[in-house]
Amino acid sequence: MLLLLTLSIGTLTAGGVWLLLRARSFDAILGLTLLSYAVNLFLFATGRPRVDAEPILTPGVAATLANTTDPLPQALVLTAIVIAFAMTALLLAIALRARAETGSDHVDSKEPQ
Repeated sequence: MLLLLTLSIGTLTAGGVWLLLRARSFDAILGLTLLSYAVNLFLFATGRPRVDAEPILTPGVAATLANTTDPLPQALVLTAIVIAFAMTALLLAIALRARAETGSDHVDSKEPQ
Protein backbone atom coordinates (compact mmCIF):
# COMPACT_ATOMS: atom_id res chain seq x y z
CA MET A 1 0.00 0.00 0.00
CA LEU A 2 2.81 2.38 0.84
CA LEU A 3 4.45 1.81 -2.55
CA LEU A 4 1.19 2.62 -4.35
CA LEU A 5 0.78 5.77 -2.26
CA THR A 6 4.35 6.85 -3.02
CA LEU A 7 3.99 6.21 -6.74
CA SER A 8 0.73 8.13 -6.90
CA ILE A 9 2.29 11.10 -5.07
CA GLY A 10 5.21 11.11 -7.51
CA THR A 11 2.96 10.77 -10.56
CA LEU A 12 0.67 13.59 -9.44
CA THR A 13 3.66 15.81 -8.68
CA ALA A 14 5.31 15.13 -12.05
CA GLY A 15 2.07 15.70 -13.95
CA GLY A 16 1.37 18.87 -11.98
CA VAL A 17 4.81 20.33 -12.64
CA TRP A 18 4.60 19.44 -16.33
CA LEU A 19 1.20 21.11 -16.68
CA LEU A 20 2.32 24.10 -14.63
CA LEU A 21 5.16 24.78 -17.08
CA ARG A 22 2.80 24.93 -20.08
CA ALA A 23 2.03 28.25 -21.79
CA ARG A 24 -1.74 28.12 -21.38
CA SER A 25 -3.47 29.36 -18.24
CA PHE A 26 -5.94 26.48 -17.97
CA ASP A 27 -3.09 23.97 -18.11
CA ALA A 28 -1.38 25.87 -15.31
CA ILE A 29 -4.56 25.75 -13.22
CA LEU A 30 -4.85 22.00 -13.75
CA GLY A 31 -1.18 21.67 -12.79
CA LEU A 32 -1.76 23.53 -9.54
CA THR A 33 -4.75 21.31 -8.83
CA LEU A 34 -2.68 18.15 -9.38
CA LEU A 35 0.05 19.54 -7.13
CA SER A 36 -2.51 20.20 -4.39
CA TYR A 37 -3.74 16.60 -4.71
CA ALA A 38 -0.13 15.41 -4.36
CA VAL A 39 0.38 17.54 -1.26
CA ASN A 40 -2.86 16.19 0.23
CA LEU A 41 -1.71 12.62 -0.31
CA PHE A 42 1.69 13.48 1.16
CA LEU A 43 0.05 14.98 4.26
CA PHE A 44 -2.12 11.89 4.55
CA ALA A 45 0.96 9.66 4.29
CA THR A 46 2.64 11.49 7.16
CA GLY A 47 -0.07 10.20 9.48
CA ARG A 48 1.19 6.60 9.18
CA PRO A 49 -1.85 5.18 7.31
CA ARG A 50 -2.92 1.84 8.79
CA VAL A 51 -5.75 -0.54 8.11
CA ASP A 52 -8.24 -1.11 10.97
CA ALA A 53 -6.67 1.51 13.24
CA GLU A 54 -8.75 3.83 15.37
CA PRO A 55 -8.35 7.57 14.65
CA ILE A 56 -9.94 8.39 18.02
CA LEU A 57 -9.00 6.83 21.34
CA THR A 58 -11.52 4.50 22.90
CA PRO A 59 -12.03 4.29 26.66
CA GLY A 60 -10.24 1.42 28.35
CA VAL A 61 -7.77 0.80 25.50
CA ALA A 62 -4.18 1.93 25.92
CA ALA A 63 -3.03 4.25 23.15
CA THR A 64 0.02 2.93 21.35
CA LEU A 65 1.48 3.58 17.91
CA ALA A 66 0.37 0.10 16.85
CA ASN A 67 -3.38 0.61 17.31
CA THR A 68 -3.98 4.30 16.59
CA THR A 69 -3.43 6.76 13.77
CA ASP A 70 -2.58 10.43 14.00
CA PRO A 71 -5.74 12.53 13.43
CA LEU A 72 -3.80 15.74 12.77
CA PRO A 73 -2.83 14.94 9.13
CA GLN A 74 -6.44 14.00 8.43
CA ALA A 75 -7.59 17.39 9.71
CA LEU A 76 -4.88 19.13 7.69
CA VAL A 77 -5.98 17.32 4.52
CA LEU A 78 -9.60 18.36 5.04
CA THR A 79 -8.51 21.96 5.47
CA ALA A 80 -6.24 21.75 2.41
CA ILE A 81 -9.10 20.39 0.28
CA VAL A 82 -11.25 23.41 1.12
CA ILE A 83 -8.39 25.83 0.44
CA ALA A 84 -7.53 24.12 -2.87
CA PHE A 85 -11.16 24.26 -3.99
CA ALA A 86 -11.37 27.98 -3.25
CA MET A 87 -8.03 28.61 -4.98
CA THR A 88 -9.12 26.69 -8.07
CA ALA A 89 -12.43 28.55 -8.26
CA LEU A 90 -10.68 31.92 -7.96
CA LEU A 91 -8.04 31.06 -10.56
CA LEU A 92 -10.68 29.81 -12.99
CA ALA A 93 -12.65 33.03 -12.60
CA ILE A 94 -9.51 35.09 -13.23
CA ALA A 95 -8.54 32.94 -16.24
CA LEU A 96 -12.01 33.19 -17.77
CA ARG A 97 -12.00 36.96 -17.33
CA ALA A 98 -8.52 37.23 -18.85
CA ARG A 99 -9.62 35.11 -21.82
CA ALA A 100 -12.67 37.31 -22.33
CA GLU A 101 -10.52 40.46 -22.23
CA THR A 102 -7.59 39.28 -24.36
CA GLY A 103 -9.16 36.60 -26.55
CA SER A 104 -6.40 34.12 -25.68
CA ASP A 105 -5.68 31.75 -22.84
CA HIS A 106 -1.91 31.98 -23.09
CA VAL A 107 -0.13 33.11 -19.97
CA ASP A 108 1.50 36.09 -21.70
CA SER A 109 -1.66 36.81 -23.78
CA LYS A 110 0.20 36.30 -27.05
CA GLU A 111 -0.14 33.42 -29.48
CA PRO A 112 3.17 31.74 -30.31
CA GLN A 113 4.67 32.62 -33.71
